[in-house]
Amino acid sequence: MNEKYLEEAEIAYTINTVMEEAQRCLLCHDAPCSKACPAKTDPAKFIRSVRFRNFKGAAETIRENNAMGSICALVCPTEKYCQLGCSRCGIDKPIDIAGIQRFVTDFEQQLDMKILKKGEPNGKHIAIVGSGPAGLQAAASLLQKGYAVTIYEQAEKPGGYLRYGIPAYRLPDVIVDYEIDRIVELGANILCGAKVGQETSLSELKENFDAVLIAVGASEGKMLEMFADNPYTETAVDFLARVRDNQGDISLPNSALVIGGGDVAMDAATTLKVLGVESVTDVAYETFSEFLASKQELAGAQAKGVTIIDGYLPSKVSDKQVTFKHRHNQNELTITADLIILAVGQKVNAEELALPIEHNEVTFEGYQTSDPQVFVAGDIAKGDKTVVWAVQKGKEAAAEIDAMLGGKAND
Repeated sequence: MNEKYLEEAEIAYTINTVMEEAQRCLLCHDAPCSKACPAKTDPAKFIRSVRFRNFKGAAETIRENNAMGSICALVCPTEKYCQLGCSRCGIDKPIDIAGIQRFVTDFEQQLDMKILKKGEPNGKHIAIVGSGPAGLQAAASLLQKGYAVTIYEQAEKPGGYLRYGIPAYRLPDVIVDYEIDRIVELGANILCGAKVGQETSLSELKENFDAVLIAVGASEGKMLEMFADNPYTETAVDFLARVRDNQGDISLPNSALVIGGGDVAMDAATTLKVLGVESVTDVAYETFSEFLASKQELAGAQAKGVTIIDGYLPSKVSDKQVTFKHRHNQNELTITADLIILAVGQKVNAEELALPIEHNEVTFEGYQTSDPQVFVAGDIAKGDKTVVWAVQKGKEAAAEIDAMLGGKAND
């Protein structure tokens, strides 16, 4: 076990400091922060409750809109959503909405509040394929409406990318377990080690369930052809899963090269530094003005001492040595590292599910497929690929399933 890897990166608010931050809120009548939240968590309402020390009310506001509230408080790129809409941006700096949300959900956990309630059984049973944030949120929404829910998860533990992709210092296992346990308490039946398309077919699910929601994510890392047989190369997805499986207790060299400019690349590079790798260099295709990673993730990597080089793409590789060419001029650079990590995108593995997929998402708009009994959500559905958007997709897909089935038992 590596204690540094398991140590949380952010320090939580105390009751005094969270009150100070909440007092900065302008209490906007038509709050732009609430309009900017994809999951409709309503920051304006729960911050107002915090200002009046109604922490229970704040927790209820969060949970009624977002079953992944504790997780989103830690990993949501709020700078792109609610905080971008904050009215204080024109005065000084936006309200730390994520920090306040974390205080409230920590309070909820300490009091073991049971906000979400299981609905009166309606006799209908839904199968969900995938236990990432979209599948878990959809399960919570359906359970509250009285549906029975069975979740099929191919991994050994539920959680999807929450469990196997995001580093533990950003999202501890205890928080993932807490969120999942609450959904199990609502009545969700989670079957792990169950890959739909192999042991169980989609046709069998359709025969045994009233509707099927496919909420699989882009869980496999892409491998550039020139690196395919390189023994020193690993995808960022595999690396982050390996680190998390071993709680950070893995052997690493003194130098590492990360290729990519998104949040996953920043997670991999920062994780390497947290685990004690002396020299970590990230080379990104994007220039800094085009960077895909959030400002917070980029700043976190730089603060840990990651060297970041922008605007280059790999042109050739020989064992530990990679040569890059600049996108806009004739410059070249060569970097030698003992470990090469590719963070150049991820792909969906859903060949057995017979879905029309292009560029890792379905080709149609909305959630219902051409088969009225089958729905999609999460990364595989069109739209942003963040946790908070997965939550919203899960909610909307659940609402469409309920609209189709009418919430009533078969005659």
